[in-house]
Amino acid sequence: MDRECVSLLPRVFEVLVDSGRSLPDDTSLEKLLDWFTGHTKAGGSLLEAYPCLLEFISTATNKTSSDPGVISFALKLSGLIAATEDGFSLLQECSVLDLAFNHQRWHEAGLWEDPCIRIGWIQGLRSMLQHSNALSFFVQADFIAPLLQLQTDTSLFVASAANQMLAHILLSFQPPSSAGCNGVDKKHGDDKRTETPTADAEHPGVTMETSQDYTAVVVAISEYLKESLVPKENTRLHQSLQILKLLALLLAQARPPLRDKLLRTVADSLEELVTAGYSQLTLPLMDIILAAYSSSSTGECVPDQLVTHLLSSMLNVNKPSDLIHAAAAFFRRGRPDTVHTARAVRILLLPLNIITGQTLLGTNTAVEEHQFTMVEQLKSKTPCISMICVCLTNTPKVTLMPPDLLPCPPVLIVTAVLSLLRICSGDSPSSSTGCPEVFRNVIGSGKVQKCALEALTGLSSSPGVKDKLIEVFTVLIQYLDNPDSDPTVLHKSYQALVKWMSVCKDLSSITDNLRQDLIEVVKKRVCHMRWEVRDSTVEFLGKLSGVLTSAEEGACESSAALLAGCCSAPLLRAALQDPESYVRASAISALARTSANSWRRGAALTQEQTDTVSRLLEILSQDTEGFARRAVVRYFIAWFSSRSSHTSPLSRTSSSSSLLMSSVSSVLSLGSADLDWEVKVHTLELAELLLDEAFSGHPGYRKGSDTRHGLPNPYAVVSDQNHTLHTHSGTHAKGVESDLAGVLNNVVEQGVISALLSSLVDCDRPVGLKACQLLITLRETVCPLSLEASDATAAMATVARVSCELPGWGWGRELRKTLGMEKCDQAKEADVSAQGRFSGADVVASEGCGEMGQAGVSEGGGSARVGVCEVLRSLGLDARLAILNQSSDHVHNSPLSLLQDILTASAAHAHPDTQPGQEVIVDCY
Repeated sequence: MDRECVSLLPRVFEVLVDSGRSLPDDTSLEKLLDWFTGHTKAGGSLLEAYPCLLEFISTATNKTSSDPGVISFALKLSGLIAATEDGFSLLQECSVLDLAFNHQRWHEAGLWEDPCIRIGWIQGLRSMLQHSNALSFFVQADFIAPLLQLQTDTSLFVASAANQMLAHILLSFQPPSSAGCNGVDKKHGDDKRTETPTADAEHPGVTMETSQDYTAVVVAISEYLKESLVPKENTRLHQSLQILKLLALLLAQARPPLRDKLLRTVADSLEELVTAGYSQLTLPLMDIILAAYSSSSTGECVPDQLVTHLLSSMLNVNKPSDLIHAAAAFFRRGRPDTVHTARAVRILLLPLNIITGQTLLGTNTAVEEHQFTMVEQLKSKTPCISMICVCLTNTPKVTLMPPDLLPCPPVLIVTAVLSLLRICSGDSPSSSTGCPEVFRNVIGSGKVQKCALEALTGLSSSPGVKDKLIEVFTVLIQYLDNPDSDPTVLHKSYQALVKWMSVCKDLSSITDNLRQDLIEVVKKRVCHMRWEVRDSTVEFLGKLSGVLTSAEEGACESSAALLAGCCSAPLLRAALQDPESYVRASAISALARTSANSWRRGAALTQEQTDTVSRLLEILSQDTEGFARRAVVRYFIAWFSSRSSHTSPLSRTSSSSSLLMSSVSSVLSLGSADLDWEVKVHTLELAELLLDEAFSGHPGYRKGSDTRHGLPNPYAVVSDQNHTLHTHSGTHAKGVESDLAGVLNNVVEQGVISALLSSLVDCDRPVGLKACQLLITLRETVCPLSLEASDATAAMATVARVSCELPGWGWGRELRKTLGMEKCDQAKEADVSAQGRFSGADVVASEGCGEMGQAGVSEGGGSARVGVCEVLRSLGLDARLAILNQSSDHVHNSPLSLLQDILTASAAHAHPDTQPGQEVIVDCY
């Protein structure tokens, strides 16, 4: 904060402690606290910088009639100041801490019932507890008891803050140790013993004096956890849930001494919870077990034995739904463990085994004791769908496990998932060995279908499953052809089909009948009445084209056959006329994918391509929705990128390349004038590509940080003339700059400069920022401050003669104001009126026009031609970039603005003549 802020603070604090002038919006206090916190983090002393803080805290905490929000702010501020030992000592000397954090006093004043007071008390203490003096104060004041009571506060915000506070105390002050069992330091070798710690490297304020206070805290918290874990009645389950979350947080971060102490203390309570079978606590219990399991040592320690016993108990609970969820939790996060992992895999496959009748569990009978209870549970629809979805979600990862942990080959799991998909669609053979009583729960279930399709997509990468391609193809086409399939199910069917075809690139095994079935179903779905279906189908055509064009050479013939039949370009061109903008956008993206191969090969231009480009330019100029217009610009970006990266110099003179370059100017002109800021940013990306190609190889040009365009193409050409880029030194300087002038002139003719200048003054900050960055790059390339060559003046003059046009309206008029050309224009008009002999192309050099006018400003039809280099030097791009890099609210989002708003808002709030609707809103987040 500057001096003006410091001078305003006493008045602001006077307003805050005045109970009759409370703020209409107390979130401004949080913002003010943020600035004080930032000052502290920077290493400054709050009391030295703002002496009035002490008086404010003392007054606010003494005056129980103050606004609760102000008191809460004062408590947080007290903790922030007391976070340093000097600040703590000063507040203690003034008896501020004893008064501020005396919770009993706030009880008696009737303020403790307000959650913001409790939050302020908790957060203030947490900020303070950074050194041993603060911990001693906390213990001696017996604050641990109320803090434990707040763990299950009725306010979730208070309970969460209290949880975090307890974790902060235990974890911040724990002694540093990497010791394993019996004091063996596993980090440094078995022959070293851990020594009694004297300080924590991460918390230098922790000393030996803290040990007794910390031990008392650990004992109190451990006993509280032990007593509170097991609910006395079902209505108190939420309390157990909160305690379990806290314990999981502690065990995940605690070091061995603390972790072992906590585990030993709560082990019996955890065992009681496991055997009690509270389904709501299954996942929180697994979080605790896995947190301890992941951090436990490898030795035969008592805590490790406790964790292993608890884990075994959880993987053997009687409720099938709890059993499945416990197995899934361990499988996702558990440490590799042969015994427990193998059991978890069999548990997860059990529902799929029961429903489909596939022999997924092999001869192992480890989980057969749960078969009967699980069958009974699967007969109920809700638990059935839940369990089978958990099973399906984990099957792809199951198949990637080592073979010795799998009860069956991965291909058998794929077979089971396909069987389940058939059952869901009502196509279950009478000879199936599955459980018919369970079939009715999954038939037509969209949730199960979507999970199964996602699993099938993931299973495509499993070892040894490529032989299932025909069967997968058949089931997926059946789903695509099913009139009852939900749009989301269709979308996931398309995704699975693309994934399997990308993995199984040899499509020679696909029969002609299947190919024809796919063609017919796609033609039908692309005309579906629901736009979501049409959109998924069009998106599929684009993705499939990408898969097929990247197929191995040996599969080219079969790929081409499928591509010609299914990825038909006419379908995509027809979709450009779709009434839904999402579909039009997807069609444009798909067309870019299907055209990528011909772009790379530099294929000859066709009439269809010409018609498509005309339609795309029409969409860019007339479409009312931004999605399609954005896709059009991205289409040309993809086309230009493919041309720049893959084609030879000869292919760039082809008719296709000529069509692209003739369209670029229109895209730049239309895109930079679009109302959608994303369209304008994409247009600038295209302009950047043009700059990259134009100046590629020039020693003064540097690309931006975005490397998606790859390395500069050494064969890039920038105009009809062959410009050879020389080194930027010695007697070649003139040739370089003369050549540079031709390159720059070509960029101007393409419309790149106009697009950049119009975007520079755009009202959308991302647009202006991108344009400014590109203009600075261009300025540093074509307008260097000096040249080493002796003939630099003549060379620079050649570049300086390159000009561009500024229109007399809109962005051109705004830039002309910035460049100080208005006086020039007025002088010219006066000369024309008085003398009547100047043509529209004459150069004006009147007094007061300055350097811009003298450099060559010509006007005709309301527009003006200006030198590109002079414009780039005169726009103040560096200063503009600094402003654009600031946040959009940088002017108002400041300490001074906030303090002024607080004073103004409080004055208006207290004024008796304030009319409704005239309140001043505080500038805060």
